Amino acid sequence: MKFFHLSDLHIGLKLLNQDLREEQAEVFRQIVSAARTEQPDAVVIAGDIYDKAIPSAEAVSLFDRLITGLRAAAPEAELLLISGNHDSAARVNVFRSVLAGQRIHMIGEPPQREGERIERLTLRDRFGPVNFYLLPFVKPSMVKAITGVDADGSNLSYDAALHRLIEREELVQTERNVLVSHQFYLPPGKDAGAVERMDSELCTVGNIDAVRADILERFDYAALGHIHKPMKVGSETCRYCGTPLACSVSEAGQEKAILSVELLEKGVCRVRPIPLLPRRALRVLRGELRELLHEGTEDYVSIILTDRADLDVFDMQDRLRAAFPNLLEIRRESVRGADYTADIAPDRDMDSFSLCESFLGGLEQEEAALLREIINTVEAGE
Repeated sequence: MKFFHLSDLHIGLKLLNQDLREEQAEVFRQIVSAARTEQPDAVVIAGDIYDKAIPSAEAVSLFDRLITGLRAAAPEAELLLISGNHDSAARVNVFRSVLAGQRIHMIGEPPQREGERIERLTLRDRFGPVNFYLLPFVKPSMVKAITGVDADGSNLSYDAALHRLIEREELVQTERNVLVSHQFYLPPGKDAGAVERMDSELCTVGNIDAVRADILERFDYAALGHIHKPMKVGSETCRYCGTPLACSVSEAGQEKAILSVELLEKGVCRVRPIPLLPRRALRVLRGELRELLHEGTEDYVSIILTDRADLDVFDMQDRLRAAFPNLLEIRRESVRGADYTADIAPDRDMDSFSLCESFLGGLEQEEAALLREIINTVEAGE
């Protein structure tokens, strides 16, 4: 049994206001091409199909092209999709029974009432059945009718709720079982704060959504979504595949891929990445202005200027944009900080702007304009 593991498409995403529609379309063409070549038995998309719960018409159209392309490229493959925390569960669930007849299984909502179970799809190969358990993104409040509450009557933690929800499934351990889930599973022995998270991820305060990954050990493979960086969760068979396209500057330099998973007889699993190449790379360039102007490229670029002297160059942004037509942002490496030991007793004749300016020291023109705008807004609201 061979299947593709994808997740976190985030269709409709903008990278620092840069429209990624064409970049996503190119990556999706590569996914369809890989499906045509490899002919997987299934394609799994582990949540966050869209970047927003109510996607734009353009995003829906792009998703339609992906699914239509996969169906044409691998007509015998089952397409398995779950909703993530960015998706609208109810919208993903629409036409569920109709789509199942076309081998498209879109599961938007987890079990929420007593008697309901995690959606299971069983496929077969020469080694016997493979059971796919399709579990969309879960909050404890969604499943409390099934998992119960704590001694105080409050919702369970994410960890306790997910453990109870999955433990109630009666897995046949002589058969091969695959979990498809969109949660923050914590690698064994790691503190949640030590797990590298990308800027494009929605992180909870205090990492309250962390779930111990020991619950995944009962499965032959766990196809996970939610973490944007490719990552193993304790073993070779519990994996986040990561985003197919960089969604934030923090993902610059990451190698993106489809994971091709092959389940042979019970206990034998092979995982192979199929690289995905973006139309334009995402790069972070750091250096002085005059040096960087000679490194022009059409890649997406985040620039960090390291010039120690103030840059009195009125057309700096225009020159950088001419060298880097897909420039995302310009940042200055911090060369100053506020002097908290200084005597800042205000002069009676100083207005609010002058006081702040003297405290911060050496503001550039754009910074001064922003400070003045903030002070005006605050004073106008008094």
